[in-house]
Amino acid sequence: MDDVLAAVGPRLKQLRQQRQCTLAALSEATGISVSTLSRLESGQRKPSLELLLPIAHAHQVPLDELVGAPPIGDPRVRMKPVRRGDMTIVPLTQQPGGLQAYKMLIGASRSKPDLRTHEGYEWLYVLSGKLRLMLAEHDVVLKVGEAAEFDTRVPHWFGSTGEGPVEILSLFGPQGERMHVRAKPRGRE
Repeated sequence: MDDVLAAVGPRLKQLRQQRQCTLAALSEATGISVSTLSRLESGQRKPSLELLLPIAHAHQVPLDELVGAPPIGDPRVRMKPVRRGDMTIVPLTQQPGGLQAYKMLIGASRSKPDLRTHEGYEWLYVLSGKLRLMLAEHDVVLKVGEAAEFDTRVPHWFGSTGEGPVEILSLFGPQGERMHVRAKPRGRE
């Protein structure tokens, strides 16, 4: 913290000089005395928000630039894919608990049903290929753009139809959390 504060003074001076601004002109623009500005630049006075905000405004720079805040990191989420047999699962949510989102690529060889049950609720959306979904006595094929939702306490299984791989989005949550998809009101086309 001391190193960050010590670097503010030289940064203020460099910025003022780059803009060819005198201490007197900066004092007039900020309402801060010339002596206070000089002590800030030389490191004899600790910078405070009360002093830095008017200086940032006068120079029209973000406060981060005056204090040398670290750059903002890459905003992209880079989740590591998980391989389970011929299925690749990419988690899309970072926090544990609650609703979880996954992108799944299911290979063509995952076509032999093995029904299971567990707590929760699942919503599936087909991005590419054809998804076979077995849910209790139902055996359905979902095509691109189709979705299904179900209580995972009901025996279920999903995979490829065997014709090729299938890519889906999956939202999974604890029991009681249901996904609702907005649809056109009935009677309107």
